[in-house]
Amino acid sequence: MKLAAAFSFLLLAPSAINGFSLNQAKTSAVTSLKSTPFSYNDNLGRRFAGPDQEGGQMQRQSGPPPQNAAPPSPGLGPSIQSKSPEVTVQGGSLKTWAFSSPAVERVQVVLKTEGRPLDADVELWAGPDNTPHKMRVYVENGATRPFNTVVETPRGPNTISVRNIGQLEFPMAAQIDAVSASGPLGDLSRMDQGPMTIQGGALRTYPFDPQVDSVQVLLRTDGRPLNARIELLQGPNNNKQVIELYTEDGLDRPFYAIVETPGSGNVLRIVNTATVEFPLTCSVGAYKVGERNSFEEMQPVISGYGAENRYGSNSNNFRYGGGPN
Repeated sequence: MKLAAAFSFLLLAPSAINGFSLNQAKTSAVTSLKSTPFSYNDNLGRRFAGPDQEGGQMQRQSGPPPQNAAPPSPGLGPSIQSKSPEVTVQGGSLKTWAFSSPAVERVQVVLKTEGRPLDADVELWAGPDNTPHKMRVYVENGATRPFNTVVETPRGPNTISVRNIGQLEFPMAAQIDAVSASGPLGDLSRMDQGPMTIQGGALRTYPFDPQVDSVQVLLRTDGRPLNARIELLQGPNNNKQVIELYTEDGLDRPFYAIVETPGSGNVLRIVNTATVEFPLTCSVGAYKVGERNSFEEMQPVISGYGAENRYGSNSNNFRYGGGPN
């Protein structure tokens, strides 16, 4: 009996040892899978993480931006120089840019010319016969003062339409690019003028120093429609740039633009063209300030010397009066 039991034990021992090692390998593999989180990317470029060890739900992680979205621009608000290619829009023609991905929530629109006037209609199409945002833009010189704005495009797909309503002799270049939707529009800390309420039918003016090269403007409402006209004046009733805009929801789709203000005597005038039942909130501030000597270069020249030779060939040979010391 003892010999038979020992013989049977020797026969069963290898299978038991193999079974023990196999179970141990399975346990270690399962443990490693549980301790290593997994993730996958969907077709919109978003990355999702799997459930944790406690059986939590899937969570969205910060993944790479979509292919048609640009990285966040440095500095304040959107970048002046868009990286998208320039598309020429001839006078009387229409160009459209479609963004089918719902991940695109902001689009930057830059319009410029080679120094000629700019007259265009910019619209946001969200579905058939639905235009929640439209703008009429006029610029006296599209090279000195290019039009630069950021359009909110929530709940895609959306389409940006640019129509050059000028003559055939006045073409323009358009740059349309998706930008990051993280953070607020612009830098609210530098908007020293506002937020201020402008009642329907009222207007407000904002003068700026000669050192200010560009100004950022943010208009919004509490959810009601927004109708306004923005004018850049340089002298009495001398309109350098005019923007007439409409937004069906000023809270969901606010208006943000960067207005170039070269030279001196620039005044920004904002008019609420809606009725008294539709007030708006306006925030205005400097976007870019020039060099320290910009103010000196804008002083009137009395002696006849240029700005670079205002004081004569040497440092202190001449003064503003034109004569020697």
